[in-house]
Amino acid sequence: MSRRIHLALHPYGVGGPGQHGLWKDPRVAKDASIDIDYYIHQAKAAEHALFDALFIVDSQFINATYPAHYLNRLEPLTLLSAVATHTRHVGLVGTASSTYNSPFNLARRLASLDHISGGRAGWNVVTSFDSGVARNFGLDDHLDYGTRYGRALEFVEVARGLWDSYEDDAFPADVARGVFLDPAKLHALDHVGEHFRVAGPLNISRSPQGQPVIFQAGVSEEGRDLAARVAEGIYAPGGPLDQAREYYADIKRRTAAYGRDPDHIKVFVHGAPVVAATDVAARRREREIFDEDNDFDRNLALLGRSFGAHDFSVHDLDAPFPDVAHLAERGGRTGAAKIIDRAREQDLTLRQVVDSMGTFRRSPFVGAPETVADAIEEWFAAGAFDGINLAFRTTEELDLFVDGVVPLLQKRGLFRTEYASDTLRGNLGLPVPANRHTRAA
Repeated sequence: MSRRIHLALHPYGVGGPGQHGLWKDPRVAKDASIDIDYYIHQAKAAEHALFDALFIVDSQFINATYPAHYLNRLEPLTLLSAVATHTRHVGLVGTASSTYNSPFNLARRLASLDHISGGRAGWNVVTSFDSGVARNFGLDDHLDYGTRYGRALEFVEVARGLWDSYEDDAFPADVARGVFLDPAKLHALDHVGEHFRVAGPLNISRSPQGQPVIFQAGVSEEGRDLAARVAEGIYAPGGPLDQAREYYADIKRRTAAYGRDPDHIKVFVHGAPVVAATDVAARRREREIFDEDNDFDRNLALLGRSFGAHDFSVHDLDAPFPDVAHLAERGGRTGAAKIIDRAREQDLTLRQVVDSMGTFRRSPFVGAPETVADAIEEWFAAGAFDGINLAFRTTEELDLFVDGVVPLLQKRGLFRTEYASDTLRGNLGLPVPANRHTRAA
């Protein structure tokens, strides 16, 4: 097989959505989410295992019902800048909202991370999931779907234009001639669009990989379309094999329709492997994890995130699922629509909907190392992903995967045995984008 699997690590800290009990694990430090040494250790472990990237999620709204990790965590680009100085190869991908940032400021911060890391930065573009964020930025309401995704597309285009402010040879730094900058190689952007007016130029040069790698994670029609137009990496929802294959094929089709090479967009599915000495032991641990996390009140609170942080505790649990469709437009519309449709079709009460969130679902990537490697190979060969965004509850469970599964994937020729590059683009097999002004000249 000529293709190789890409692996990324998504550290949980003290527990994100659905990991309600993780903070109680005695192996997890209660301040892990704000402990930079925790992230440095995770990044070094990922780099030792030759992973492509470390991925940090983010949001900018909380209330007291939110998961433990959300209540107290580090800002992604600050975190990754610190991690960059302790690593050499692993990519560093941070989440930042296109709805609640300005293009110039964020482009500069990402370019700075790209330089600090020597060309290993990536940006996970989100339009923001929690509508409560709006009130933290002086707005009464979250933007509607169409506006958010239109703004996101223009934001990425502006950022890429700013990252091209300097051509690669703009700084001769010729002491004899007294010439530090060739002014002909510096370009203002002068962008005037529907959502932004940005003059430029940006006051930082291009990195060894040209520009940070753009990631995206949309599952809606607008999200898939945005990904096909601008993304170079995608964090896909996963799910059953047939759904993962459908998503993968759809993204590749859309990418080609925009005149892009489908190989230049890497689809990562979410995976939470559980590895043990035997299949039986791994399945037992999988069930233990479910029991640790299955909390009705927490699931009730988590349900509200898809509906603009709506408080479902004000409703009668045993009445029909409430009419909250109007809240989904400014929340997680795709996920909310699925919840509403299922509740209507099956005539479910609110309690039954929440209970269904706590239904035990077996993961395909659970078992002894050979079993997990077999499942990963099956999904990869079936065209379900280019890579896996891996999440482990503890460092010990990450080590079990690294020591047990990774060598099997390497032996089968499915995963690298050494880094091909010092940049994130190089290891993902993505081209360095040519500076638009150099290309035009």
